[in-house]
Amino acid sequence: MFDTVLVANRGEIALRVIRTLRRLGVRSVAVFSDADADAPHVREADVAVRLGPADRSDSSAAETYLRTDRILAAARRTGAQAVHPGYGFLAENPGFARACADAGLVFIGPPPGAVELMGDKINAKEAVRAAGVPVVPGSRATAPSDEELVAAADEIGYPVLLKPSAGGGGKGMRLVRDSADLPTEIAAARRVARTAFGDDTLLLERWVDRPRHIEVQVLADAHGTTVHLGERECSLQRRHQKLIEEAPSVLLNAETRAAMGAAAVRAAESCGYTGAGTVEFIVPGIDPDAPASASEGVRDFFFMEMNTRLQVEHPVTELAVAVGADSARLDLVEWQVRVAAGESLSFTQSDISFLGHAIEARICAEDPERDFLPTGGRILTLDEPRGEGIRVDSGVAPGTVVTSAYDPMLVKVIAYGPDRPTALRRLRAALADTRILGVTTNTGFLRRLLAHPDVTAGRLDTGLVERTAQEQPALLTAPYSPANAPTQNATTPDATTPAETPAPTHLLYCAAALARHLELTPPADPDGWTDPFSLPSGWRLGGTPAWTTHRLRTPGQDPVAVSIRSITAGNVADATDNSAGPAREVELRLDGGPAHRARATLAGDRLHLTVDGLRTTFSLATDASPGLAAGPVTWLGVEGDAWPLHAYDPVVESTAGAGAHHGALTAPMPGTVTVVKTAAGETVRKGQPLLVLEAMKMEHVIAAPHDGVVAELRATAGATVAMEDLLAVVTPVEEAAAEDAPAADASAGPAAAATEPAAVRP
Repeated sequence: MFDTVLVANRGEIALRVIRTLRRLGVRSVAVFSDADADAPHVREADVAVRLGPADRSDSSAAETYLRTDRILAAARRTGAQAVHPGYGFLAENPGFARACADAGLVFIGPPPGAVELMGDKINAKEAVRAAGVPVVPGSRATAPSDEELVAAADEIGYPVLLKPSAGGGGKGMRLVRDSADLPTEIAAARRVARTAFGDDTLLLERWVDRPRHIEVQVLADAHGTTVHLGERECSLQRRHQKLIEEAPSVLLNAETRAAMGAAAVRAAESCGYTGAGTVEFIVPGIDPDAPASASEGVRDFFFMEMNTRLQVEHPVTELAVAVGADSARLDLVEWQVRVAAGESLSFTQSDISFLGHAIEARICAEDPERDFLPTGGRILTLDEPRGEGIRVDSGVAPGTVVTSAYDPMLVKVIAYGPDRPTALRRLRAALADTRILGVTTNTGFLRRLLAHPDVTAGRLDTGLVERTAQEQPALLTAPYSPANAPTQNATTPDATTPAETPAPTHLLYCAAALARHLELTPPADPDGWTDPFSLPSGWRLGGTPAWTTHRLRTPGQDPVAVSIRSITAGNVADATDNSAGPAREVELRLDGGPAHRARATLAGDRLHLTVDGLRTTFSLATDASPGLAAGPVTWLGVEGDAWPLHAYDPVVESTAGAGAHHGALTAPMPGTVTVVKTAAGETVRKGQPLLVLEAMKMEHVIAAPHDGVVAELRATAGATVAMEDLLAVVTPVEEAAAEDAPAADASAGPAAAATEPAAVRP
């Protein structure tokens, strides 16, 4: 066994590996960028070494976690004997594996030759085909040209899937259903592949409609033993990115499970594999309501690729697979280390079986209400779930700043149960108990996805999530979302008609307003007199209490005015009685709507709101970071969802809006400008691509909002931008013409003929 192991990664996987090393009594070495200097994996390790240039701060992956020379130098400096790559970054880089061997270090993973072979999707298919593993029909050339890809698509038929040969994780994959779109999609896929992997080689495969993505975990030692640890179902995806994984799959019968396991073992043996790896298959789905005979026998399945590393979703295998008569659970990281140290597997295929069911959800920094665009910010509150059958693999902590420089995944929540329904219930409850404030995440969305009728019934396929978002969006929409706010019917403050219970969205605004209202209330002083004008009671001499109005807005939504007044402030005694503190009952109204009786109390970072007898508990945090234009931001969370609510000042907004152009294009997410397709002064058409912005495995095209002229272009290729940074301004054709027209001159002759418009870039 090794004495010291360096973990060449960050985030939750680095922390996961470090904890196993500690349990094994192995000294751990972490590496970190300046952005990660205080990250949990750095604090947890025995030793940590900074990566990055010595003369400046540069936390980009290219200057830190992808720098082989700096990682090897850190290993030499700390006396490490082996390097664990985690997943992502250099985990599937054969050059890095060889560099470790050349430096006298053990690479905790498969041999470089296996990494290289399986990392080349084209040659990998040929290798496993020769080993008798079924593969998806597709292109056969080693490095097909654009013309060869088009010809292959015509031969096998549409739809087809484009994939970077050197890639993984779904990055750069393109589904093409129409032959007319293929040339454009090939160009886009090559660009992403070249940027992400340094290799723009593509392969093309026949797309299986409504497919299921099922993978098999394999484990091999260097003494000739290779076993499989059953399958994981990974069909719940968006843009080829996995969201939910589970083991075992509800689709597979015993015969298909055995056949897929044997095929995965053959694939691993075909490349001389050692360590932990995953063989991914595409499986045509079936209707669970079809006759029983439809699910009998061995089903069709096709090899997609082999991931020569530990997978993000490995915890579901660790929880759902039992080994031996005592049903022991496996630690896959431990076995990676043991195999790399030369040990033999202590069990055989006959010792392995499924016991129970496990499901994992990936919590990422992305906004489901804005088409899952990446988000960022500083985590103000982090409360991870606990309970029977719940496991959390996390790489963040309160105060962590989430940027676009790295992968958006923050936390994995895994639930185990004796059966699938129990595991589903536990995971939904755990996600509801997960509180992350300060950064918008997909937590609530995942919780609702797990309650989808097709998910609970096991009717899964890789297109289910996107299909539901288009056809049944209500199933995945947050009930408290400001985007779903119903229109308030304005009434007079003294209306006597009964008020309907506020909608969940209105409760969100009520909670934010009352939280801000409580901040105006001085501490209770039961022994002294309180100046009535220091309390937000609205007390007025000889009149009814006045309304205090809080104007709030959430990003992308119209502002909402919440008015509050005290119910017990009719005289001086009531108005100056502050003994009740923040629990005083009030009336509140939204945008001039009916009045409701409400009460709010704070208990730590929980805000308990009662409106018309209905009590709802929100998580509460305030972002008071310097430089916030509208002042502190109130974050509220409920049932896994969270929203920032900003103060709205109509005067300030009006002033700012007067100088803003309605053709302004701002960054919808923090990221890097990879392509600029326009220039200042160019005439463009509505929908014409102008810029390409990339962040966290996502490429986003910024298009012209209308026909016009690019009046201003601030973005440059390679520049890093923050969310809502101004990228360009496109002046509408009419305004551009008006600005260019000469001033009227009564003495002038007839106007000159209009010149031809500038050429429009295709």
